[in-house]
Amino acid sequence: MTTRRVLYIGGTGTISAACVRRTVETGNEVTVLNRGSSPRELPPEVRQLVADVRDPRAVRAALGGAEFDVVAEFLAFTPEHVQQDLDLFEGRTGQYVFISSASAYEKPPRRVPVTESTPLRNPFWQYSRDKIACEDLLVDAHRRRGLPVTIVRPSHTYDERSIPTIGHWIDIARMRAGKPVVIHGDGTSLWTITHSDDFAVAFAGLLGHPDAIGEAFTITGSHAPTWNQIYGWLAAAAGVDEPSFVHVASQTIAAFEPDLGPTLIGDKAHSMLFDNAKVTALVPEFRTTITFDEGARRILAHYDAHPEEQQVDADRDALFDRIAAHARTAG
Repeated sequence: MTTRRVLYIGGTGTISAACVRRTVETGNEVTVLNRGSSPRELPPEVRQLVADVRDPRAVRAALGGAEFDVVAEFLAFTPEHVQQDLDLFEGRTGQYVFISSASAYEKPPRRVPVTESTPLRNPFWQYSRDKIACEDLLVDAHRRRGLPVTIVRPSHTYDERSIPTIGHWIDIARMRAGKPVVIHGDGTSLWTITHSDDFAVAFAGLLGHPDAIGEAFTITGSHAPTWNQIYGWLAAAAGVDEPSFVHVASQTIAAFEPDLGPTLIGDKAHSMLFDNAKVTALVPEFRTTITFDEGARRILAHYDAHPEEQQVDADRDALFDRIAAHARTAG
């Protein structure tokens, strides 16, 4: 087994923390660069460099003259962030892995399953358009200068700290209080949801893989329940036998709270299924091992063990009261 020197920019987020663990488990030498403020602990084998990733001078000072076989970028969201990386790392790494987003694929999708050849176009969400612009910059650098880039597009990836609903912990608190919980649409659209431990198997398998250079990969599991199932599993894990669910059109939710519009209309309102054949051809051990019925139990176990993380924003809670009341009156 080849030992690779892998730098993670980030490394303690929902997705990247699992990828760091998997990269260590597969025998690699891992360094993480971030601000050092995450509550997630790193494996003891990991070397941590502390710097503000938006400060090029601080990053250069932290890195010194180090070179890496792989640089995995989890904290770049605009072309300016990517350009800073190119200035820092081009010529110092054998592979630059950029975390894009499956939300960049066209919305609404003309056909499913989505593949890597599906057009990138999302007129509803600026986050997605910025990721597309980042990809454009990297593809141009690969074509013009041979930048050894690999692009990865995750869809909804979660761990025990990540509640996938629009209200997050507020939804759990409302379930337990017997209050109505808002579900966008009619709850029957299919949503591919992937546990970060499963994602990490595919991601780590691409690191240093020569056939991954110059390519883009969707990484999602094969598990695509309905939103009604997702909310139902969370209710069951929360010990709520008869939750009160209210279905509300995504456009209506966005009218009440505009900041929820892009992530709903530009992503979650559509049935999203993905073809993972491209990544499994290179990483055949990748598969779904954790479905969301189990994932929901892990989430509730974590939050019930950490009551300090059970945050309820009173204004957002009141917003859901208003949306639910409107829906019931309109219905």
